[in-house]
This record gives sequence, structure tokens and C-alpha cells, in this order.
Amino acid sequence: MRKIDEIGLKLCKMQAEVFSASTLETNCSSPIFMRRFMNSGVAQRMDLGGFLFEACDVNQIFSEIENEFGESSYGKEKYSEAELYWIGYIYRYWSYTYQKTSKQIYKFIKPKELRNLYYPYHSLDPAQAIERILEAKGMNEKDLTTKGVKIMREIIKNEGK
Repeated sequence: MRKIDEIGLKLCKMQAEVFSASTLETNCSSPIFMRRFMNSGVAQRMDLGGFLFEACDVNQIFSEIENEFGESSYGKEKYSEAELYWIGYIYRYWSYTYQKTSKQIYKFIKPKELRNLYYPYHSLDPAQAIERILEAKGMNEKDLTTKGVKIMREIIKNEGK
């Protein structure tokens, strides 16, 4: 696990701002937007860490996601800007500090579950919120790594058949 630093905090803020702005900038529901974002090339570049060196603003990010996945008006449920900001921040903080991809974190915890945790956890330090989420799921960082290794071994084993 790595400690959060200035680059990590800037990435968290950028993703939080994108998530928050999505309520006004997108036609699809908040959960659909978050699924698309977390599986996008933008999120992948954020995972790699060089994203801050790109000349990219919030509007360009929305445009890139729309180009990647197409325009969507699917779904009606819109989360509040505050909820979206927190969810975006937590997703990026988790990805950055635990050195997991956005896709891995998204598969582990979906936006609906994070939204339900917004009110009890939004005033906590992000590291504490993530620890509590892991505890509630009966997991810790070591468990996640062990689970990932087990899955990879199964994939490799099945490819050999």
C-alpha cells in the first residue's frame, strides 16, 4: 500500500470534480456514468499516474468518454453532486493507495453500495472510510491480494486445458 501524496490528492480531486459534474453534463444515470468512467481509457490513464501531465479538463474527459462508449441516455437515477464528489474521490483514493486499477475497485464495490455509505462515512478520512468498508466486507489488503492471486492461478490453469 502506498501513502497518499500530492499527485494522488490531485488525481482524487480531478476525479471527484468529474463525477460531481456528471449530474449536469451527462444524460445517462449516475450509476451508468460511473460504470463507464471506471472502465474507460481515462480511468486507465489515471491508474498509471501520468494523467496530470496531460492538458485535459473536465469537459474533455466527458467528450473522451462519450467518444469511447457512445452517447447514452440510459437510466434516470441521478445522485447528488455531493454524493458523486465523495464517490469519485473514494474510488480514486482507493485505487491510488492500494495500487489497484479502477476496474478492480469498481468490481469490488459498486456505486450503489458507496452511495449507501455516503452519510455515515463522508466525514471520515478517506483511508478510514476504506478500512471500514473492507472490515464490513470481512477483508483486508492481504485478503484482496490473496484473492487476486487465486483468481489468476485459476485463469492460467483453465487456459492450459
